Amino acid sequence: MHDVLRDRIIRHLEALPEAQQYQVLDYIEFLSSKYNRDLRRPGGVQRFGELLEDKMRAQGVALGTIRGALGVVGTAGRVVSGITEAGRTVLREVENVVLPRETGNGAPQLPPPMRQGDGDPRSGPPA
Repeated sequence: MHDVLRDRIIRHLEALPEAQQYQVLDYIEFLSSKYNRDLRRPGGVQRFGELLEDKMRAQGVALGTIRGALGVVGTAGRVVSGITEAGRTVLREVENVVLPRETGNGAPQLPPPMRQGDGDPRSGPPA
């Protein structure tokens, strides 16, 4: 989808009341199932939020209540994403320290050996 079309659809969608936005969503899901387009699978928290939203709508829960509940789910999703990214950053940093880096001649560059007194509590007093 090109940017002009995406912006046009979003502009019209945002102008509609929330109840009609759900009708648009229902129609999009109907078209998607009819034409069997490849659809990206949502992540865990997103999938949970969508299932929760569908069940709440089916039970006739007020739109304000749904909005509030999904706001909490959205916040949880952002927290999980932040934790995931922080974990990836830590793993990259550990990988940079633990795994040898290659020098220009193809030989691994190892970190310098620790000297006595360089912070190793087992090394005793500095020489």
